[in-house]
Amino acid sequence: MTGESASAENGEISAEAIDRKLRSETVLQAEGVPVLASLPVIETTAEVLNRSKEEVALRALCLLVVAAKGEGLEEDVVERVLKSYELQPHLTPKELAFVLDNSPSQHDRVQFIWRYEAASTLLWALGFVAQLGKPVRMCDVKFAVATMTERTTSQFIEDSELRPIADILDQADLIYRYHWAVRSARLQGQQIPAALNPDVTEERHYALNWLIGYLEQAWDDVSTDT
Repeated sequence: MTGESASAENGEISAEAIDRKLRSETVLQAEGVPVLASLPVIETTAEVLNRSKEEVALRALCLLVVAAKGEGLEEDVVERVLKSYELQPHLTPKELAFVLDNSPSQHDRVQFIWRYEAASTLLWALGFVAQLGKPVRMCDVKFAVATMTERTTSQFIEDSELRPIADILDQADLIYRYHWAVRSARLQGQQIPAALNPDVTEERHYALNWLIGYLEQAWDDVSTDT
């Protein structure tokens, strides 16, 4: 993320963006997470992409399916779920390739298993998960999967209630700064601060950047710049 897009036409950074940055830094400092004061602000509510709850809901469902396949869900079950939920048209090219691969590598399986974290982030945005909290522990996979298995696609969308974009931006700004702290520690060969989980942090950052339409990137190409 960069601060350039959060600048007003006269070149001045908006009060909204600065306030959000300061609130994030206050949270991190209270948790003992290093803060880089020069890390830029992110997009504002006026600049961000507003996704529909249908789009977010379908993306969450796709993530749950590919994560379940990564975890070992049988091919015929994956195929049946995709058909009954009518999700195949909504899979990304990388997801479709993984789903159609009858013997994916262990590396690919692990990569897609971590999509449970991205899915959980979207479930938060859709109102199913009460709060995200500090990215220190893995999500409740059983609960995440149940949000899908207990509903049809239409029921899932109907039960969704997309959070206000300001709340999503608050989390996007916060995870951006968490992720910087994780990467900074790794680059310097230091211990990851405040028990942060690097994989949870990255997946959450990925999902939130997609939610706000960072650089207008498609899901497979989302950047998690810090």
